[in-house]
Amino acid sequence: MAGTLYLVPTPIGNLGDISRRAADTLSAVDFIAAEDTRVTLKLLNHLEIRKPLLTYHRHNTQTGGEAVLERLLAGEDGALVTDAGTPAVSDPGEELVARCAGAGVPVVAVPGPCALVVALSVSGLPTGRFTFEGFLPMNKKNRRAHLDSLRGEQRTMIFYEAPHKLRATLADLRETLGGERRIALCRELTKLHEEVMRTTLSEAEERFRQTEPRGEFVLVVAGDSPQETDRPTLEEALEEVRKLRKSGFSLRDATRMVSEKLEIPKNRLYQEVLQNGVK
Repeated sequence: MAGTLYLVPTPIGNLGDISRRAADTLSAVDFIAAEDTRVTLKLLNHLEIRKPLLTYHRHNTQTGGEAVLERLLAGEDGALVTDAGTPAVSDPGEELVARCAGAGVPVVAVPGPCALVVALSVSGLPTGRFTFEGFLPMNKKNRRAHLDSLRGEQRTMIFYEAPHKLRATLADLRETLGGERRIALCRELTKLHEEVMRTTLSEAEERFRQTEPRGEFVLVVAGDSPQETDRPTLEEALEEVRKLRKSGFSLRDATRMVSEKLEIPKNRLYQEVLQNGVK
């Protein structure tokens, strides 16, 4: 019987964010697959845990994935961790999860730290609907093409960015989305020098012309404002109700359907229907 692969989130900066369940899982598994064993070893030493470590990162997904899967199929339980945050989110762990799913190996996700959620929650921007874009393509042409596809995106957008690429990314965002677009730049989240800068793309670009970017960034960018559309007139709404009545719908059903379609308050439309003698 195959073992289980546990996806164990690790702190994105503050070691105190490791959960009891995450620590217990790392202590219970037979081995741990890590992005960088040196980084993971520091965490394990902090937790006083000793476990065999395998290397699994974007440069060895084939060989590393085979090594992990072989042990899981032999009945061992394993944990997958990254240097910081949740495995398989903007991370080669997604390939390992797919490989395990295809082989019938159970995969269990342990909830925990995730930089994109932390940044979104403190951004001050709308959080009801958002799209996670991860790291933009390194190739400038591909990066601009990707940003062009987001011109009309109305959801809040979240990007990860390294300090040495921040200036170029801010310039591309400003050119594509406009300088007045709001952005929250979240730096060194949960760490000693955590900082959240809420500003516009133009002001952010100007700031980092004069200041050297330091630390890892999560960029939370406001979505595009919905375009104003011509609102239907009251007479158009009443005409829609008349057409539905002729088709056999009751007055109340016709009114309800038109109010939902044209986004007009039902009670208001029904009063107008009565006052205008629609039968």
